Amino acid sequence: MEAILSIWKRDIIKSIRDKASLIGNLALPILLLIIFGSGMGGVIKSMANGVSFNDASIDFNFIKFMFPGVVGITIFSTAVISALTVVQDREFGYLREMLVAPIPRGSISLGKVLGGSTVAVIQGLIILLLSPLIGISLNFTMILKLIPAMLVLAFTVSSLSLYVATFVKSSQGFHTALTMLMLPMIFLSGSIFPLTGSPAWMEFLVKINPVTYGVDMFKKILLGSQDMPEALQDVMGLNLSVFGYSLTEYTDFILVLAIGILLILLATRRMKKMEA
Repeated sequence: MEAILSIWKRDIIKSIRDKASLIGNLALPILLLIIFGSGMGGVIKSMANGVSFNDASIDFNFIKFMFPGVVGITIFSTAVISALTVVQDREFGYLREMLVAPIPRGSISLGKVLGGSTVAVIQGLIILLLSPLIGISLNFTMILKLIPAMLVLAFTVSSLSLYVATFVKSSQGFHTALTMLMLPMIFLSGSIFPLTGSPAWMEFLVKINPVTYGVDMFKKILLGSQDMPEALQDVMGLNLSVFGYSLTEYTDFILVLAIGILLILLATRRMKKMEA
């Protein structure tokens, strides 16, 4: 536990001191929300077959639809870069000191993942402060659900990032690998636009993407309590199903957690093979 806490604390301090990265991870989601949300609102409305948006009782707001996805993107973009410290520590020799220390490799993995997860959740909570401006009213129950939902998504993405970091030996290689992962995972998660009517091959990629279930959790918590027609729920992506089974925020949570546990075990296994 002492080793886990030391690594966790070190990574949090190191991330907080990197002001440019913190601001950048907040700026991108906000720009997406403002520019993409405003520009695509009218286009997405036309995708709702059988729903009359002239009905004053139906409130379709694309920016509101995007907001849970923006929360997910904030957490994802912060957590996915967290394992860069592993690559940097490897380049500067600090990782060698940790690997030769008399502590389990699992403690190193868990400390790294928890450090990245903590910073990602803090960033996600900052974005949540914008919810009243979007027209989403938070209550105590929603916040109680959102914090563990954020934490489990951040844990899984940080574990994925750590697993990738064990394969690369330079910061340039890590950034290249992340670029190949980040864009597909963001666009295939339903965070920016609805994935209704996607082709079968894309549907498969959507379903194996852990970010999909994290974003679905946020949608169900932030938007699911609102009274809206079934057809509008389909357009807004609130009826995600796997093998015909409709998911709830609780099944989403279990799926994301299971993927996260698998990834951190794989990362720990890879770390055991790393040379000191």
